[in-house]
Amino acid sequence: MSAEDNLKKMNIQLPEPPNPVGSYVASKISGNLIYISGQVPFKSDGKLITGKVGRELNLEEAQNAAKLCALNLLAQLKKACGGNLDKVKGCIKITGYVNSIDNFTEQPKVINGASDLISKVFEEIGKHTRAAVSVNSLPLGAPVEVDAIFEI
Repeated sequence: MSAEDNLKKMNIQLPEPPNPVGSYVASKISGNLIYISGQVPFKSDGKLITGKVGRELNLEEAQNAAKLCALNLLAQLKKACGGNLDKVKGCIKITGYVNSIDNFTEQPKVINGASDLISKVFEEIGKHTRAAVSVNSLPLGAPVEVDAIFEI
């Protein structure tokens, strides 16, 4: 199945790609790679999920925030591909940043929220390398930020 078919099957409609919150572009194509800037968990109504994982957000809430990051990432990717996700040949790497308390150690499980969605949407070509990093703070107070590299 195509990525678009999988999104329909999962009853997912991608949001409008969020505007960058700083002096950078949301995506950049270099050769056959598309780099997608870090995406934070903006909901479809434009509101941002905020808080520190392990304090204001539990693991499940953080995973859902990571999934929202991935939805915004896919929206940016679709825009960069001229509206056609079927141009994507693969997901190369995802990096996830988790704004978490000092003794929180489940960053990989948080970022599974993003990885699992990418893998379901793109199936075999959605399998990717990854880093899941704990940070003390993220822009706008976001609990999670995810960036990615895709091949076209």
